Amino acid sequence: MSRQVFLYDPPERFVAGTVGLPGRRTFFLQATAAGRTTSVALEKAQVEALAERIDELLDEVVRRSGGNTTVPAVAPAELSDTDPLETPVEEEFRVGTMALAWDSDSERMIVEAQALVELDAESEEAFAEAEERLLRDDENGPPMLRVRLSGTMARAFAKRALEVVNAGRPPCPLCSLPLDPEGHVCPRQNGYRRSRM
Repeated sequence: MSRQVFLYDPPERFVAGTVGLPGRRTFFLQATAAGRTTSVALEKAQVEALAERIDELLDEVVRRSGGNTTVPAVAPAELSDTDPLETPVEEEFRVGTMALAWDSDSERMIVEAQALVELDAESEEAFAEAEERLLRDDENGPPMLRVRLSGTMARAFAKRALEVVNAGRPPCPLCSLPLDPEGHVCPRQNGYRRSRM
């Protein structure tokens, strides 16, 4: 069976979003175009890392061009997308590996999210070789979501993604761990339960 690639070049919409209540949220990347939608699940830390790396890469593009680029320095307000994910949210796969690239010829950000795969190897070297072989296998590799975005869309994606990440449970003012609605056992309070304020 050949590799399944969900290609959006360009998407009408590409966003990070969640399903569920804070503390129990599932994070998704969702691409939509021409009446089709692809949703892939990932971890909160992956969403945050992706958004930060997109911003860093775009900042570098702006810096290297000396400001002569179509990439905006900040996300344009008119592209702000606060709508929820398209429903129903049907997970195609759980993301394991992500990659970013900048195509300077077309001035497009390329975002790739590949499915999580279980590898069985006896040593770290064998594991690294198996992983490299699998990720480079265009015929039989894991399913992949590939999205090509303009610099403007990429900035808007990163802004929303960071807002989604930060919209979770508020941090405890003493230990910075997330507060559950019923409070949490704060290590800075020697194990006493701290109520949410």
